[in-house]
Parts: sequence; C-alpha cells; structure tokens
Amino acid sequence: MTSASGTAVPAARRRVRPRGLAWTVLRVHRPASLVWCGYVLLMVGWMLWVHHVPGARLRAELAACRELEGGCVDVMTFSHSLTRSWIGTFVAYSSCGVAAWAGASLVGRELERGTAQLAWAQSVSPARWLTARLAVPAVALAAGTTVLVLVYRWFWSASRDLRGDEWYYTDPFVNRGPAVLAYALCALAVGALAGIALRRALPALAVALGFVLWFHLYLDDHWYELWPTGTGTGGSRLPEGYPAAHFWPLHLMTTGVVLTVAALATGAAYWLLRRRTR
Repeated sequence: MTSASGTAVPAARRRVRPRGLAWTVLRVHRPASLVWCGYVLLMVGWMLWVHHVPGARLRAELAACRELEGGCVDVMTFSHSLTRSWIGTFVAYSSCGVAAWAGASLVGRELERGTAQLAWAQSVSPARWLTARLAVPAVALAAGTTVLVLVYRWFWSASRDLRGDEWYYTDPFVNRGPAVLAYALCALAVGALAGIALRRALPALAVALGFVLWFHLYLDDHWYELWPTGTGTGGSRLPEGYPAAHFWPLHLMTTGVVLTVAALATGAAYWLLRRRTR
C-alpha cells in the first residue's frame, strides 16, 4: 500500500477492521449485546449482595436468637427466602426476553424494513444470513448463561442453611444446569422462526414471547412426568417424591426436550426461509 505521495505505508500501520456477517450482526445489535452483558452482571451482583449482606446479617440474627429460651421465629427468614425466589425466577425466565428480542429485532425487523433483502442482493445467501444471526447471539447467550448457572449453583448451595426453595422447585431445578441455556437457545430459534413467518416485528415479538412463556410454564408443571417413578405423600405422583439423586437424570431429560424443540424450530426457520426466497 502506498500513500498519496507515493511512499509505502508499513503493513503494521494499516488499520485492520473486522469484516463479515458476524461483525455486521455485532455492530447492528450492539445495544442488545450491552443489555445482555448488563443483565448478567446485574444478576451476579444481586446474588453476591444478597448472600454477603442481608444473608450474613440474617445468619447473625438467627445465631443470636437461638441462644434465647424461646428459640427463633421462622418468619424471620421469609423475606430473605422471597428475595432468593425472585432471583431464581429472573434467571429461569430470561429466555422470554431472548425470544421477544429475536422475533422482533434480530429477524422480524430486518425483513420488515427490507435490510435482509438488501444483504441477499449483495452475494450473501439467505442461509448464511440466518446462520450469522443465530450463531453470534448463541455464543453470547452460552457465555452469559454459563456464568449465571455457575453463580446460581453456588448461591443456592450456600443458602441451604436458611429456608428456601428445594431442589425440585421450578427455579432451582431449571437454573442449576444446562436447561437454562437450552431454554435460551430454544427462545432464539422460536423468535427467528416467528420473525421469518410473520415478517413483522411486533407480531413476531408477541408470538415468540407467548409460545416460549407457555412452553416454559407447561414444562415446569410436567418435567417430573419424564421419569414417572416418584410417589409423593399419600401416593400421589409429585416432584418431592423423587430423591435428590434423581436431579441430574430428570434435569438432563428436560434439557433434551427443550433442545429438541429448539432443533425443530431452527430446522423450520431454515426451511421456511429457503421456501420464501426461491
């Protein structure tokens, strides 16, 4: 490379700019990436604060009141338990936000405004276009969700001395393993499918969010039926009928169901996109 005066410009001084579809997705959806990073940091900070500040204070109060003749009143732990439950719910249902964003912004808005068609006219195939829009957020979701799972596992285990959610409660069951990531990937695929099918941002947002929320709530009520061997009190089949050793088999089966739905939604998205762009 030479300058205007004809002198050579050293290769080290050349400005290297990221290129390609992946960089385009990152640049266009940088606000969403920042929101996701902020959400992960907020949840991690919230868990650390709850454990080390109000949690430590509550443990000191409980230790002091156990020395009294009347013991401790159980309601002292209610507020702390409620806060932990809210944290679990936010972690478990973060996939709903992913579905809404994927349907409305990642795919639906691109098709509605015609920017996707512009990319296809510039030697970018629809399949490559969709792959970039699924792969880049999938990597970000995998990284952030892994952090949330690891911190939540520590947070839940470290709070076992206080009253809180048992392992078979909905949020600890989902949040302590790869099921959270499976839900996020499923929401990404469903959002993309809704965006391709409807080609409008707001309808795709509503459909993707509604389906993922319904699917999450349905599986929350029926995951223990994947291994119908537990018997609860009075002979009824309930999650608490399972021993704690059944957590991982049940959790992995649930993860497999969610990933199957994610794979079906991904395949349907590619098929529908190819059919509409022939």
